[in-house]
Amino acid sequence: MKWQNLRKDYVNYLRLERGLSENSILNYSRDIKKLENWLTENEIDTSPKSISEEIVQQFIYEVARKVNPRSQSRLISGLRGFFNYLVFEDYRKDNPMELIESPKTGRTLPDTLSTNEIDQLIGAIDLSLPQGERNRAIIETLYGCGLRVSELIGLKISDLFFDEGFIKVTGKGDKQRFVPIGAHTIKYIDLYREGVRVHEKIQAEAADTLFLNRRGKALTRAMIFTIVKQLAEKAGIKKNISPHTFRHSFATHLLANGADLRAIQQMLGHESITTTEVYTHIDKRHLTEVINRYHPRKEP
Repeated sequence: MKWQNLRKDYVNYLRLERGLSENSILNYSRDIKKLENWLTENEIDTSPKSISEEIVQQFIYEVARKVNPRSQSRLISGLRGFFNYLVFEDYRKDNPMELIESPKTGRTLPDTLSTNEIDQLIGAIDLSLPQGERNRAIIETLYGCGLRVSELIGLKISDLFFDEGFIKVTGKGDKQRFVPIGAHTIKYIDLYREGVRVHEKIQAEAADTLFLNRRGKALTRAMIFTIVKQLAEKAGIKKNISPHTFRHSFATHLLANGADLRAIQQMLGHESITTTEVYTHIDKRHLTEVINRYHPRKEP
């Protein structure tokens, strides 16, 4: 079978049987497409069913010179999953990625914003513009609830349970969770909803979507990245930040102020506590404080 056909079958498998998010599916599809394009560029005529380990190794070696270890590791993982699927479906008897090791990437963490820097960034928003109230509500929600950018743009008005103090969030793999929301964040969402959103001409398909662009449609991931980058530049913040920086800051600040790691895990929607530990990069000072405060042998 051709690459395109099996890639399509794999995408359907990821969507229907694995229940992965569209972003994850798109990334896996791109990994396979990179291999397809490389084979075409090098005039190598081989199918997914017959491609050898040697050819795959050559592809990985050439790609390794062009991308960082983290990107290389993700590519290897994506292709290994694809060939595992082919073995499972009896298209192949072996996985040509089996002996290819992923590079060690270490744990790299994004920059964290201090509370002062977050205030600076919000202070840079021009509230005289209609989108100003919206952008303030967006930043407050990213930081106040620790959302992923995909969770933010997918947030519905029907997901807001302000009386109970929660919002319903749809995360990776369409898994839903309830996240606490504070009065501070609620205030700015309501200012946007009641002062700006009600006056916009909203497209039918976005009637329940909370954050809208000027055409009355749902915002895109790219637009949220642009908003954050422009505000950081205007506020004079030199750190390399993105929408995810607010999620990381949310977890870090909660931990530093004494929040339980398990509670943070639930709010972030992490399946593994190890992932939460990476995001919150526990520092030695915090660990020392924990020992001094809670250990039964602490000094009086």
